Amino acid sequence: MRKKNHSQRFIAFILGIVTFFALLLFFTLPLQNIFIESPGTADNLKKFVTVQGKKDKQNGAFMLTTVRLGPATPFELLMAQFNPFDEIMSRNELMDANTTNEQYNLLQDYYMQTAQNNAKQAALKLANEPYSVKYEGIYVMDFAERSNFKTQLQIGDLITEINGKKFNSSQEMIQYIQKQPKNKEVTVTYQRNDKTKQARGKLETLANGKQGLGVILVTKTKVNSAQHIEIDAKNIGGPSAGLMFTLEIYEMVTHKNLRHGQKIAGTGEITPQGQVERIGGIDKKVVAASKAGAVIFFAPDDVITKEMKKADPHIKSNYQEAKETAAKINTKMKIVPVRTAKEAIDYLEKTKE
Repeated sequence: MRKKNHSQRFIAFILGIVTFFALLLFFTLPLQNIFIESPGTADNLKKFVTVQGKKDKQNGAFMLTTVRLGPATPFELLMAQFNPFDEIMSRNELMDANTTNEQYNLLQDYYMQTAQNNAKQAALKLANEPYSVKYEGIYVMDFAERSNFKTQLQIGDLITEINGKKFNSSQEMIQYIQKQPKNKEVTVTYQRNDKTKQARGKLETLANGKQGLGVILVTKTKVNSAQHIEIDAKNIGGPSAGLMFTLEIYEMVTHKNLRHGQKIAGTGEITPQGQVERIGGIDKKVVAASKAGAVIFFAPDDVITKEMKKADPHIKSNYQEAKETAAKINTKMKIVPVRTAKEAIDYLEKTKE
């Protein structure tokens, strides 16, 4: 009888351990190539932006809104079935098959840096403050399939020279490359992790018949102004904070009281000219803003073209989707459509809620 009890206790002990680890894996083990995008946060821009070394002291807040994106655990995958604002996504929906997680994060950092630069330009232009734009180099964003630099350069590298020659614009660099002899070997100087490196390879003939590196490039610039503006976005990436950065900078530079003590959230990519462009995940950002107590939410009033409608018959504008989300969660927060940063400023100057 003792042997039997001992055996039963041992089996129960083993089953307990197995159950414990099974539950641990269920709640904590990230699933490969499956991600969940869900409502993130609405962050007060006062902690991110300084002008002339000073923080924003006005009452109220401009808030940037985020989505949370991370690998799904089995538990999170199960719960996502019951949350209308959780979206299950495959890795291929997020990034190219050849893009690593590190490269994806570098791209998001680039988009954030671009959003900050564009916001500075748009805000200073609206405030009638002089500024200049300095060319700093060209980011590597992707590669042509046959590029000779594919094994040497990485996404996120910053190209600063070709054959020891510096340039004043991306167009100037491209024109220089196109004038080189066919299949000429060139030396590319670039920066990676704040270190200067070099790569050598032959130019290739592009689809347009001209010479090129076989690299998809975008320009990096820096905005200089008498109004010394610093933005530290911490670990937030992507381009969608552009509009709200613009409003925060504009209010700080002009010393106007646009918020009237209110919490104001929103989203939208910004161009240097101040146009507000479409972004993703706006439903989740509306949820985040409402939870944070925002009374106004600025949404891009983008135009859906026939081509976009043909590609996705169910597509809606950011404003439409934001309005529908606000109705679903029964928020009192007002959804305001904007196509430019000036429209948002004009709205705030005329409205005191």
